[in-house]
Amino acid sequence: MAELLLIHGSCHGAWCWRDLIPVLQAQGHTARAIDLPGHGDSRDLASVTLEQTADAILAATTPDTIVLGHSWGGYPISAAAEKQPDAMRGLIYLCAYVPVSGLSIADMRRKGPRQTLTDAIIKDPSGSSYQFDPDRAPELFYHDCPRDTEDYALSNICPQPIQPQDTPLVVTDRWRNMPKAYIRCTNDRVIPPEYQAEMVADWPRARVHDMAVSHSPFFADPSGLADVITQVAKDM
Repeated sequence: MAELLLIHGSCHGAWCWRDLIPVLQAQGHTARAIDLPGHGDSRDLASVTLEQTADAILAATTPDTIVLGHSWGGYPISAAAEKQPDAMRGLIYLCAYVPVSGLSIADMRRKGPRQTLTDAIIKDPSGSSYQFDPDRAPELFYHDCPRDTEDYALSNICPQPIQPQDTPLVVTDRWRNMPKAYIRCTNDRVIPPEYQAEMVADWPRARVHDMAVSHSPFFADPSGLADVITQVAKDM
């Protein structure tokens, strides 16, 4: 079985893997999650960098670790792989942004076929962070999740540092040669499913897996997600 490190998306934290980790462990995996810098700590959000997020991931990996990134988490896991590819075994992108070299995740979001978050983001007056509008978050992120899970998530979502998401990432063959897989969520209301397909259009079909769930498969279908991860891990 695999050693897995789970990396959260925007405004989330290690808490979002609450339902998935026990299922992965029951399947024989070692599964851990970390908070990225600026989540679950007291640091100044304006000071958080993309490089710091990559370093936090590298500090938690071994050469046997498969690193999974959700949503925006696709960028820091890519930055970590680019910086030190021998520090991990492979990457899994879970309805995540796959970097285009030289673009930031903010650039990637703007290039999408549909803008889903335009009226759902509340920016801090300082310009250093943003949060999701709690009135919009349920329909965007948790529309197929149990109600008690939705309440749990809404009580935990937190500000997201902006600087890492405005920072372009340059990737080379160090990242391109890393074993990778993608899990596309076909009922996603945050990252359009067709955009997810576009980002991996040139990947081998065996490396792309579909789930008919929302942007939060770790809450909507943790058992189904664990099964896909197990399948992916066997091929890495």
